[in-house]
Parts: sequence; C-alpha cells; structure tokens
Amino acid sequence: MAAQSTIEHRERPASPSGPTSTARRPAGAGTAVARFVRKTWRPAAVLVAIFVVWWAVTAANLVKPYLVPSPGRTLDVVLAQSGYFAHHTWITSYETVLGFAIAIAVGVLSAVVMVYSPTIEKSLYPLLLFAQVIPKIAIAPLFIVWLGFGLTPKIVVAVLMAFFPIVISTVTGLKSIDPEMLQLSATMGAGPAQTFRKIRFPAALPHLFAGLKVAATMAVTGAVVGEFVGANEGLGYVILQANGNLDTPMLFAGLLIMSLLGVVLFVVVELLEYFVLPWHASRRTDAVTTSL
Repeated sequence: MAAQSTIEHRERPASPSGPTSTARRPAGAGTAVARFVRKTWRPAAVLVAIFVVWWAVTAANLVKPYLVPSPGRTLDVVLAQSGYFAHHTWITSYETVLGFAIAIAVGVLSAVVMVYSPTIEKSLYPLLLFAQVIPKIAIAPLFIVWLGFGLTPKIVVAVLMAFFPIVISTVTGLKSIDPEMLQLSATMGAGPAQTFRKIRFPAALPHLFAGLKVAATMAVTGAVVGEFVGANEGLGYVILQANGNLDTPMLFAGLLIMSLLGVVLFVVVELLEYFVLPWHASRRTDAVTTSL
C-alpha cells in the first residue's frame, strides 16, 4: 500500500496553482510598462537635466537673450504660431517619410543585387562610397536647377542621405549567414528564392533595422538640407528665415521640432523592430546583465 501511494503521488499532475503554472504565466501590461520605464528613464533624465541647465543659464542672464532664448520664450513662440509650425512640420515630415521609404526600397534592392552578384558589387560599391563622401549641401543646388523648387529635390536629398546606411547594413546582414546553412538548404533542395526568404533575409533583419535607425534621422537632415537650398516652406525654410532675421526663439523652436521629428521616426522604427524581431537577443530583457 505504501509503495502504491508513492507511485500515485509521483504520477499526480501538478496543481494549476503551483509554481510551474506561475512561471509560465504570460507577462501582463504592468511588465511591459515597467520594461518601458527601465529603458526610457535615463534619456528622459538627461533631457530634463539639459532643459534645467538651459533654464538656469537664461534665468541667470549668463548669455544674452538674443543669443540663447529661454525655454519659456521658445515655448511661447511655438504655441503662439502653432498653425504656422504645423504646416511647415507637415511639409518636412512628408518629404522625410517619402524619401525614407524610397531609400528603403532602393537600398534593400541594391543590397540584394550586390550580394547575389559579386561583379555588380565590385562595380557599384566604390561608387556608393564616393557618392556618400560628397557633401549633400554641395550638390543640393544642382537638384534645384535640375528638378525645380518643388518637393522633388528635397525628397532626392533625403533619399541620398538615408540610402547609404541602409545598403551597407543590408549587405552586411545578408552576408552574415553561416555558409553551412546555405549548403544545408541547397542539399535539402531549396532554391535561391526560398533560401533568401527563409534564411538570408530573416538573418539580415537585425542588421537592416540597425541601418534603418541611422537612416531615419539622416532622412530628416536630408529634407531640411534640401529646404535650406531652395524652398518657401518646411522647417528648413523656417530655420533659415529665423537665422536671417536673428529671431533666435523662432530658430530654437524650429530646431526643437526638427529634432522631435527625427526622434519620432526613430521610435517608429524601434517599435517596428520590437514587433518584427521579438526573438532577437536584444529583446531578451530577462537576461542577467551587469549594467546599472
């Protein structure tokens, strides 16, 4: 009887309220909020410290108001001319997002072609490097002459600024796959298209998203650079006009909105990466680290 009781005890399934069930319980919204707070409190604290220093410097009159306006004066300008800033921010946002999207399409396609054709890679890679070295502010006037004063030259400059990091990161990602994996897929009868879809491209996604984060901010810079050269609307136009009129509150307001636009686009890419790559090592927040 005692042996039979022992066997029954060993074979009895664990209770739903036991430790095993608790360990497998999915994380709730509170865990996601706590993870978000742990990730963002440091940059938020630095940002608050910068604004405190900015306010203290202007409040103590350490610099002239026409050189560095106070945060309150800058905010008053944004609120007083909210419609004006909304219109110009929309123009720059449109140029940035469209240029960024075109850069993604052309950059990923170019990277795939170069990876699968060493001849094309050896022919185009030096040209891409040469084009990246050329300052975009130096060739932006040519686009104005060739394409006019519309949105097209601004979008082209944004594409050129965002194109290079996307190509480089995608090429690196597509080449980072283990050759033994490619040999195994070929042995199992997978064609080039299936190998790309199932092995190469998923392995390249972490590198691609790293390039997209860099390209997102550079696309904003490209759009504004295009507006510097020739435009009558957009944040670049606002900053240029404020600089010419020595209107530093308007200048600082334009710079802050431009920076905020870049941060928003970066966060969008970050969120997209979070949902597309939940399996990546960077998403494993439960790993033991030694960081503070």
